[in-house]
Amino acid sequence: MFVDQVKITAKAGNGGNGAVSFHREKFVQNGGPDGGDGGNGGDIVLLADVNMHTLMDFRYKRKYTAENGGNGAAALCRGKSAGDLIIKVPVGTVVRRTDDGRLVADMHEPGMKHILLKGGRGGWGNAHFATPTRQAPNFAKPGQKCEIVEFELELKSIADVGLVGYPNVGKSTILSVVTAARPKIANYHFTTLAPNLGICRKYGMDFVMADIPGIVEGASEGVGLGIRFLRHVERTRLLVHVLDIAGSEGRDPVEDFEQICDELVAYGDLAERPQIVAANKMDLPGAQENLERLRAHLHGTDIEVYPVSAATGAGFDELMGAIVRILPTLPEITVFEEEPEVEAAPKAPFAIEKEDGIYVVTGPAMEQLVDSVNFSDEESLNYFHRTLRSRGVIDALRAAGAKEGDTVAIGEMEFDFIE
Repeated sequence: MFVDQVKITAKAGNGGNGAVSFHREKFVQNGGPDGGDGGNGGDIVLLADVNMHTLMDFRYKRKYTAENGGNGAAALCRGKSAGDLIIKVPVGTVVRRTDDGRLVADMHEPGMKHILLKGGRGGWGNAHFATPTRQAPNFAKPGQKCEIVEFELELKSIADVGLVGYPNVGKSTILSVVTAARPKIANYHFTTLAPNLGICRKYGMDFVMADIPGIVEGASEGVGLGIRFLRHVERTRLLVHVLDIAGSEGRDPVEDFEQICDELVAYGDLAERPQIVAANKMDLPGAQENLERLRAHLHGTDIEVYPVSAATGAGFDELMGAIVRILPTLPEITVFEEEPEVEAAPKAPFAIEKEDGIYVVTGPAMEQLVDSVNFSDEESLNYFHRTLRSRGVIDALRAAGAKEGDTVAIGEMEFDFIE
């Protein structure tokens, strides 16, 4: 099964907690704090793998979590930093955040790596908090916590030349004639259900050609299979518009050409891509007459028409010669630029709400402060109260109406408000 669009969730590893420890040695009564720092959490890293051609693997595994950093230990031992979690994706995968739609990565080169999420920093051990007046700090800093983020992965095939056209006009047959690719070929619509890629070698040039599943009228609005695969044409440098020039299925090739162009226009800027026409099935009756009509219809444009027959192999030297001549004059494959994060208005470091008579203080910085305090140690408690005052929490509680003895909650900790 070909899968080209999935959603996954990812979480970088949390940083390890700093240690609270004091040096212990024979004949040394006050060795001082020696708690080590926590290790850094693991990153989430994307890797563009040439051996992957679909996002099928993500249908079975959608949650990715990197390892947390190790906690610090005594004797200034730093916790072990976690290794990176590598997520392999096909070349050409575009990654967006679902919360704001921002494009964060375009894995357009084989072997390319991209740090999707950065792991949390390790917390400081109590050795960092020693001062001339605080020689035995009984608290440490917790590691940085990381959030779960949802991403959308979308595969946009990497190809120099894209074969487009109605179903059953011979795109897959042409691909099999000019490359070593062996796509499934049958005489019915939508035989091709996934883009097929092949490498062409002609006149000393190598380029990638993609057979895009048949586009029908209304494809840009979701009709047929076309809307699913128009995204695979976005990177192509040259479009080869394949027509059943004989009208073997009762359709008019001139009308087919205009309708497919309309779908390319409706989808985006695809109609602006350089294109040539491969008038296929020239071996069938009525082909020559329709070829003359098509050339007359395109007179005055820069679109070249090349009559070919995939069944007999006629005309392909001229078609391939034109592709080799045109490609060097075209820009390189489109690379989607990463979108910078929009700077939101700075958030307040904390918020205060009154719930059932309790003043609840929320905010990541407040929760991290509570995690770093040893409430059984007087010096650590003093540090906690000084920090609340210096960050304006005490004044904000007083402004919210808190009185002596009222209950204040921060995280899972509750205490009495004291002026």
